[in-house]
Amino acid sequence: MQIRRGHRAWAVVCALFVGVQLFVLYTPSPGGGGAPPGTDKIVHAVVFALPVLAAGAAGAWWRWMAWAMVVHAPVSEIAQHVLLPTRSGDVWDVAADLTGVVAAAWLVRRRPSDDTGHVVTGGH
Repeated sequence: MQIRRGHRAWAVVCALFVGVQLFVLYTPSPGGGGAPPGTDKIVHAVVFALPVLAAGAAGAWWRWMAWAMVVHAPVSEIAQHVLLPTRSGDVWDVAADLTGVVAAAWLVRRRPSDDTGHVVTGGH
């Protein structure tokens, strides 16, 4: 799980995206429901896709991040249901999470890579 020099910034971005994901998933729900229908599912897909995309830009370890997100998807919904009284688990949220991971993995795999499996990003 090597991070190439010049790609460390992407590793930091990846860590920030994971932090945002944890905040979004585990902060008690404010209620209200004023967002348009489907917004929640889009947010779920995006917060699970972004760490995988950033990890893909950081180096070959994006697969580990993708698998971590696959595991975290159902775990997060169970944790929300059991531990957060203002939240509930939702199987459709898991589906949205996994859709984000699969879409991100597909995009990362389509990027050119060098012979070590690192995704080639501009100039590095």
